Amino acid sequence: MEAVSDQDTSICTHCDRAIPAANIDLHYAHCSRKLEKCKVCGDMVPRKNAEDHYLSTHAPVSCSLCSETMERDILDIHKGENCPQRIVTCQFCEFPLPAIDLAEHQEVCGNRTELCHLCNKYVRLRERFSHEARCNGIQDSSVGTSRNVREAEREQGARRRPPPPQNDFSTKRLLFTIAITGIAVILGSFFLQRKADPSDVH
Repeated sequence: MEAVSDQDTSICTHCDRAIPAANIDLHYAHCSRKLEKCKVCGDMVPRKNAEDHYLSTHAPVSCSLCSETMERDILDIHKGENCPQRIVTCQFCEFPLPAIDLAEHQEVCGNRTELCHLCNKYVRLRERFSHEARCNGIQDSSVGTSRNVREAEREQGARRRPPPPQNDFSTKRLLFTIAITGIAVILGSFFLQRKADPSDVH
């Protein structure tokens, strides 16, 4: 008996599969009538399901977030990494928002300041991690927020105010002198009255 060789198989011209030579005619009749090769992936699918196979596997689909049309096999990647309407979180405040708005939001949010409790300085949120990495914890009251700077400027402005006019000072001094004189007159009258009272002699 002769050994089985490659010549004992034939390639089906419809599905490109190797079929035993003895069954090739029967296979081809069934294959060409019942199966159809997908033009996209090359899989053999039943003819009656060819349209469903294309729609469920290869037909372009629209992203439910941004309505962009794309191949079905990249839809998950698009929604997870590329869709401008996917929800992401701000790295500074953890507020959820669409990815398309993230850059503008973080530009503002990252410029907010918080007090570092190690060095008593106010630092921007975008610089917080690098600041904490190099912060040595030394108190430094000479550096503060813009609020502290404004308070210092107000104090300096108060020190720079000119002294009150000399006339105003003279008026206050005159009133003080009159008040003292009045009190002295009242006290003097009181003591003179007590001295003149005859009942005090007995």
